[in-house]
Amino acid sequence: MCGIAGVFHRDPSRPIDPQLLVNMAAIQYHRGPDGFGYKVLSERGVGFSHARLSIIDLNESRGRQPFQTDDQRLLLTKNGELYDYQRIRAQLTADGAQFKTKSDSEIILHLFPRYGLEKTLEQLRGEFAFAMYDNEEDALYLVRDRFGIKPLYWTQTQNGVVFGSELKVLFAHPEVEREIDEEGLFHQLIQVMVPGSTAFKGIHQVKPGHVVKVKRTRSGLKIEEHKYWDISFPQADDHDINPDENYYIEAVREQLLEAVQHRLTADVPVGAYLSGGIDSCSILGLSQAVSQDPVKAFTIGFDDKEYDETPIAKEMADKVGADQHVLSLSAEHLYENFERTIWHTERTIYNTLGVAKLLMSQEVNSVNYKVVLTGEGSDELFAGYPSFRNDMFLYGLSDLDTQQRKIWKSSLEQNNALFKGAMLPREEYNSKAISSFVGFTPTCLQPWLHCDTIAESLLTADRRERLKDYDPGAAIADTFDLSMLQGRHPLDKAQYVWIKTMLEGQILTWGGDRVDMANSMEARPAFLDHHLAEFATRVPPQLRIKGPVEKYVLKEAMKGLLPETLYKRQKFAFMAPPAHRDQQKWAALMKLVEEFATPQQIEGAGLLDAQAVAQMIKTQGDSQSEHHDRVQMDAVINHVIGVQIMHQKFVATDIPKQAAKQAEQLGWAA
Repeated sequence: MCGIAGVFHRDPSRPIDPQLLVNMAAIQYHRGPDGFGYKVLSERGVGFSHARLSIIDLNESRGRQPFQTDDQRLLLTKNGELYDYQRIRAQLTADGAQFKTKSDSEIILHLFPRYGLEKTLEQLRGEFAFAMYDNEEDALYLVRDRFGIKPLYWTQTQNGVVFGSELKVLFAHPEVEREIDEEGLFHQLIQVMVPGSTAFKGIHQVKPGHVVKVKRTRSGLKIEEHKYWDISFPQADDHDINPDENYYIEAVREQLLEAVQHRLTADVPVGAYLSGGIDSCSILGLSQAVSQDPVKAFTIGFDDKEYDETPIAKEMADKVGADQHVLSLSAEHLYENFERTIWHTERTIYNTLGVAKLLMSQEVNSVNYKVVLTGEGSDELFAGYPSFRNDMFLYGLSDLDTQQRKIWKSSLEQNNALFKGAMLPREEYNSKAISSFVGFTPTCLQPWLHCDTIAESLLTADRRERLKDYDPGAAIADTFDLSMLQGRHPLDKAQYVWIKTMLEGQILTWGGDRVDMANSMEARPAFLDHHLAEFATRVPPQLRIKGPVEKYVLKEAMKGLLPETLYKRQKFAFMAPPAHRDQQKWAALMKLVEEFATPQQIEGAGLLDAQAVAQMIKTQGDSQSEHHDRVQMDAVINHVIGVQIMHQKFVATDIPKQAAKQAEQLGWAA
C-alpha cells in the first residue's frame, strides 16, 4: 500500500515543478514512509509521485515508483495490492516480457500494451488505485478497484487535472481550491454521501469499478468516466428456488479460503483483526489453519460491556491458537484523538469507532506489523446487517404469514436495540426518489435520510435558502445503475444500495483505508475478493437470510471454525459506545465542542448556524428521550464537530505551505 499523486496539464509544454510533486508525496507520508519517487515527463505536461509502504519486493531502489516502460510509452503510479500476480507474471515472461522488479504493480505495464485496458482490468485481482499515462494516446487513466477499497480523488484546475490518494494531496497543489460546498456539507451532516462526491466543491472520487480517462484534444481536456465492473445480482426469477445447501456451503468455504490464501502473500508478517463477529473470526480461523505459526490477532476492547466484544474474540483466539493482542479503549481516549482522525478520514464520522480503528492501526504499527486481514465485506455479501433482515421480512418474504413476520421483526429489534437510530431507523422513512428506483427505501439509508430536517436547521440561512429544493435521496438515487436494480429480489436490491453507498462511503473509508493507512498499516478485506463476491451474488436470498438467521450460508460454511457461542449468536453491530451513555463520555464530547464548535468558531467558519447548534447540544444534554433518539443526535453532534475540524484543517490552513514544510522535515527533495 502506498500513496500516489500527479498532475496532467492541458498544455503539454507547461512545466511541472518536481518539488511540488515531492510535496504532494510528503503530505501523505503516513501512507508510504519507506521512500518516495517522482517522475516528470518534459514537454508532455505530466508528472507523477509516489510515497511507498514496502510490503512486496522490499528492495527500495528496485521497487521505487513511478514505473516507466523502456519505450517510454507508459508511466504508472499505483496504490494497493494485486494478488495472483506471480501466475500472470510467469505467463507474461513466457510471452517475452522482461521484468525489472518483483513488484506486483509492474504486471500492468506488460498487460496493457498486449490486451488494452479492459482486458487488463479483468485480470487484476485485489485492492488498488492507479494512474497511468499513455504517451501514444496522450491520455491519463485514473482507475479504482471494484469496491473502492483504495481511495483516488481528482479535480480539474485552470491548467489541467490534479489527482491523489487523499484530499490533502490535491490541496497541497496551490491551484486546487479548498471550499466546502452546500451539498457536500449537507451530506456530511446526514452521514450518507452521494457516491463519487466529497465535501469539497469540484473535488471528485473515482467511483468504485470505474475509470476516468483524461485526454488532450485541440479544444482542451476531454474527461470521460466509464464503469468496467459492478456487483451484479441475478434476476429474481433466476435464483435457485430449491437450492442444494451443501453445494453453496462448500463453494463459499472454498472461495473464501482461496481469497484468504492470496491475501497472506507478503514479504512481511501478516496479522488479522479480530472482533466478536463471524466475519473476522472466519478470517482468523482460515488464516491460522494455513499458517505454520500462531497468527497475531488484534482486538479492540471498549469500557462499556454492552459494546465490548473482547470475551467472544478471546474465545475464538483460544480455539484456534492465535496470539491475541487486545487494545482496551476508554471514551476519553477516543475523543482525545477525534481531531487527528478527521484529518485522516477527510469526512465526518458519526461514531468514534473510526477513532478506535485509527488507534488500533497505531497499535499494530507499534508491534512492527504492516499488514492485517479484515472481515469487511462479509455483511455486504451475505446479508449480515440488521437492516437487510428488516428489508427481507418486509419485502422479500411474500409468503410469510403475518404472525411469524411480527415475531421475527420483534426479535430483530430487541437484539439490535442498542443500534436503533444508526443501524435501524427510529421510525420508517420513505424517499420517493430512492423508492422510485429501488421499489422501496432500503432500511440502511433511512436513519440518515431521516436527519434531513435536523441538518437543514443547522445550516446558515443563506445555505438553507440555496438548498431549499435539494433532495438528498434523489442525488443518491441518480448515481445508481437502474439496470442493476430492475427485476432483482428485494434483498439483492438492499445489498446493492448498501454496497454503493455505505460500504464505499463509510466502511471502507473512515472505518477502513483512511484510519488504517494513517499509521502505515495495510488492511486486506478478503471477503471483497471479486471472485468470491461474484459467487455470493448467486447464493439464493433464502440461504443468505434463512428465517431469522442472517449470513446462514457463511455460518454453515465456517461452523467447524467458530465457537458455539458465536455460531448461535445473532449479528451484533460493531460500534463504539455513543456519548450519551454516561457523563464521562458526554463530558469528553463537550470538551471537543468547546475546542472546535463554540459560537465564535462556528460563525467564523460560516457553514452552520451557531444558535441552532448551541440549542441542539443543550437539548441533547438535557434530554431524557429514548436511546434511539439520542443515538441519532449524538451522531449529528459528531458531524458538526467534524465539519468544524474539516474547515480548520483543510480550508483555513495553508496546506501547500504545510506540505512543503513536511517535505523539508523529511528531507524529501527533488
